[in-house]
Amino acid sequence: MTSSAHGSHLAQLNVATLRHPLDDPRTAPFVELLDPVNTAADQAPGFVWRLVAEGETDATGLRPAGEDVIVNLTVWETQEALWDFTYRSGHLEVMRRRREWFERHVEAHLVLWWVPAGHLPTVGEALERLDDLRANGPSPRAFTFASSFTAAEAARHPRTAEAVAEGGR
Repeated sequence: MTSSAHGSHLAQLNVATLRHPLDDPRTAPFVELLDPVNTAADQAPGFVWRLVAEGETDATGLRPAGEDVIVNLTVWETQEALWDFTYRSGHLEVMRRRREWFERHVEAHLVLWWVPAGHLPTVGEALERLDDLRANGPSPRAFTFASSFTAAEAARHPRTAEAVAEGGR
């Protein structure tokens, strides 16, 4: 985990519904990209942490959102750092090819929220934020790149301030 001069970090959850199992040959190109993309993320400016299954190099074995749904949970120093990695690095190629491997989502599949620096969100916390976004739309508590809020706005939001006091939930 990298240190930050910021009092808050940006947490990110992305869920993706697989078209085919990870061991299916049609999904092999995605699986082959996992290690290089994860290594690039780990080395990206502003990267803090990513969820990894125990004894594994990634989180694809975790299925908290359904047997055919993989999750990506990360923490970044700033929204700009996450944006740069997502859209200005080799990760963009994976984004361009996502329809080969994943179903199109009809509801929100990405959620962003601010956490206190040093806090590592749980999968349960992340899924709750995604549910909040889906149920209530973007707010300082759960938002997207297209409808973002600052850490200061999140700190002033009653439900977010309450969650921070409870340890980030």
